Amino acid sequence: MKHLIAVLFCLFSIGLLAQDHYLFVGTYTSGKSKGIYVFRFNSQNGEVQWVSSTDSATNPSFISLSPDGTKLYAVNETGGEQPGYVSAYDFDQATGQLYFINAQPSGGDHPCFVTVDKTGKWVVVGNYTGGNLSALPVNKEGGLEHYAQLIQHTGSSVNKSRQDKPHVHATFFSPDGKYILAPDLGTDKVMLYQFNPLLKKPLKPAAMPFAASAPGSGPRHLDFHPNQRFVYVLEELTGTIKAYRYNNGFMTGIQNIATHPADYKGQPGSADIHVSPDGKFLYASNRGDENNLAIFSIDQITGKLTAKGYQPIPGAGPRNFIIAPNGNFILVANQKTNNIVIYRVNKETGLLQQMLRQVEVPSPVCLKLIAAQQ
Repeated sequence: MKHLIAVLFCLFSIGLLAQDHYLFVGTYTSGKSKGIYVFRFNSQNGEVQWVSSTDSATNPSFISLSPDGTKLYAVNETGGEQPGYVSAYDFDQATGQLYFINAQPSGGDHPCFVTVDKTGKWVVVGNYTGGNLSALPVNKEGGLEHYAQLIQHTGSSVNKSRQDKPHVHATFFSPDGKYILAPDLGTDKVMLYQFNPLLKKPLKPAAMPFAASAPGSGPRHLDFHPNQRFVYVLEELTGTIKAYRYNNGFMTGIQNIATHPADYKGQPGSADIHVSPDGKFLYASNRGDENNLAIFSIDQITGKLTAKGYQPIPGAGPRNFIIAPNGNFILVANQKTNNIVIYRVNKETGLLQQMLRQVEVPSPVCLKLIAAQQ
């Protein structure tokens, strides 16, 4: 009996430990922030504890982790006299500390998105003001080599104040790792590239080179459904989501839906989009006059969205947000009010309940979670 109790206690303890994650926060450093912040996050009760932060880094606004969780890559969103660059860090799972390795030019001004391929050997960066994307090799130590490929977008669209030239806003890998999807806010296109990690220049235009959004919509971010048959593109300038059927690098539009109520008259400012781990719901953040999360249910057969509600967010400028891997919580970063808000998710309805505690972080922009090694 004592042996059984001991075994059950060990299993229970392991289960609790397994819920621990590291939460990484990328920030803008024009205010009080010094760079990247690391927290411990419990995905069962939503508790967050500070662990560490970088001593200094310039505008590490978007971050990405290597597949094994031992390296972190951050854009440094600068431009003009100080062209954009991207930095590499070692991450010590035991202590939660980040250690700077090196930095390389991103190939354009104001890089705003970075991602790592499944092999951990390539980092792909989107440069917003530069209107281009670059692919940087990763060396054996996890540091970055100078970019091996730079692809410049061309074109413009109808919103002359925001779309006078290309603005690459993201570089997403498809779930199978074979394609890069690059939303370009300036040209109203999601550009598609085939990706081959074995080549010296890993990117080339896909058979379907782009998927077009409506003029003036400004595609910004996207997310795939877990079944990999649907992809949802968030359009910043019109506050809309365009849903696509997806098949091996081909996108077919199936729906366009607003992220705000029909009677909303303010300026849209959509920022981020994520599908729940179970594929039942989709969430999109809205800034500007709204400051909320739009909530949609997903038809599992057609992939189409139905609006379920709009969750107000205490704060301003909700940029990036993240859903815990178990689907229990959503964490939202408010850039303008220096706070991260935590919501418990009702997995049956998709609706959210705000937790009492908030996390104070200067100018938070990007959130990433990885499971902590035990």
